[in-house]
Amino acid sequence: MNSSILIETAATKITDCESVILVPEMALQEAGFIKTFTAKDSASAKHEYHALAQMAYFQYQDDELEIIEAGSPLTITCGEESTSIDDGMVLYRTGDGSFHVLAHGSQNRKKLLEAAYRYCTRWVRLDI
Repeated sequence: MNSSILIETAATKITDCESVILVPEMALQEAGFIKTFTAKDSASAKHEYHALAQMAYFQYQDDELEIIEAGSPLTITCGEESTSIDDGMVLYRTGDGSFHVLAHGSQNRKKLLEAAYRYCTRWVRLDI
């Protein structure tokens, strides 16, 4: 269990993250590029990721999802691990329970959200 997850762009630093789904553009061809991070108990994390991806996807379909524009590479640091992407999307939940999405401007947001949702759904189904 990690104590905190940090998301950084050139203009933004988000320190209050509990769960993160990192969806690089390459995940549109191969879902294995999707990465997940949690600061909580990892035993139930897959269900949290599934709920996060599902909420984001459904809210996007209903035009209710606010997506924050990321104009520079995104870096996620969780414990000793650090990952950066120049394209794609990050879905994250903060300590107060709210969730947010950061995405690069030229990305197909619908396809990235679908990839995250499909990936997390399969993960949960394989282990039930």
